[in-house]
Amino acid sequence: MADAAVTTRPAGSGNALLWLRQNAGLAGAIALFVLFYGIYNLYHPRGFSQQVLIQNANEVFTIALIAMAQTVPVLTGGLDLSVGAVMTLVNCLASHLVAGSPLEIAAGIVACLAAGTAFGLLNGCIVVYGRIQPIIATLATGAVAIGLALFLRPKPGGKLDADLSWAMTNALSDFAETYGLFDGGQAVGFQPVAWIPVPLVLLAVMVLCVWLPFSRTLTGRTVYAIGSAEGAAYMSGLPIARAKLAAFAMAGFFAAVGGLFLAIQTSSGNADIPQAGAYTLNSIAAVVIGGTSLLGGSGGAVASVVGALVLRAISFNFRIFDIAPLMQPLVEGLVLLAAVSLGALRTLRTRNRLELFR
Repeated sequence: MADAAVTTRPAGSGNALLWLRQNAGLAGAIALFVLFYGIYNLYHPRGFSQQVLIQNANEVFTIALIAMAQTVPVLTGGLDLSVGAVMTLVNCLASHLVAGSPLEIAAGIVACLAAGTAFGLLNGCIVVYGRIQPIIATLATGAVAIGLALFLRPKPGGKLDADLSWAMTNALSDFAETYGLFDGGQAVGFQPVAWIPVPLVLLAVMVLCVWLPFSRTLTGRTVYAIGSAEGAAYMSGLPIARAKLAAFAMAGFFAAVGGLFLAIQTSSGNADIPQAGAYTLNSIAAVVIGGTSLLGGSGGAVASVVGALVLRAISFNFRIFDIAPLMQPLVEGLVLLAAVSLGALRTLRTRNRLELFR
């Protein structure tokens, strides 16, 4: 009878259980996000409304991109401590360049993304050709990035194109109305998606058009192989140096997108050193909460996005439950400490004790 029960089990349930075993960290992060965000909306006076969703999407986008930026070097077994500083540098650069005619705005956006990617590539060159540990190299280059940001913006200021700021931080209907698309956003076929916040669409584009294609290339798979066993990857003839360069360049690109959006959202640039440090720390916490191993080789950017959503959902609840501002850093610090500690607990399951000393 037992054998009969096994043979009659639906294939779908078996696949679901297998997925849960292989992605326990991500499944836990999704459950935490549903819990915290559900509580927030239930107690919010305008919970589950489009206005609240748009506000939340704007607050989530930058930290989600910084978490994606941190994920790629982490998959190789390293850490990038400059992602928050690169974001700040691009934020200040955008406050100078993203204004004027449509052509000037487009050129400014391209310049901002290129600057962030080039900075990430510089990190990769230092790590690969300088033979310096990523955590040391990026700590130094992060200070350089902050110095450049302060040079560009000694004081908060600047101004970005107002139409761009409005269109990118509201619903798709507002984007279409601003730029005269889909009959000013009134086309019948456009209505089912008109309510979706633009930041969520951009986040989906980053995942579907940048991260997923990259992770399926030889270079992307080599990134995972380096984190799993760099020596074995080298002996297999995989392009180690190219993958590390691509990983750090990709980190710079994602950080640049985050900094550019932050500038568009605030319509200004600000070389805020504590803010850069907080984004870097939160990016590491988001990576761990999403289930990506700090030892490298397992996880992904999508999981880190979920981790970022969990972090923001927790901060949303601070507001709704009126937690004293002086207590919020304490609670956030405890959450971050717990998240990083959970990542370290995975080493206890390592059978080969030598792996603990990597």
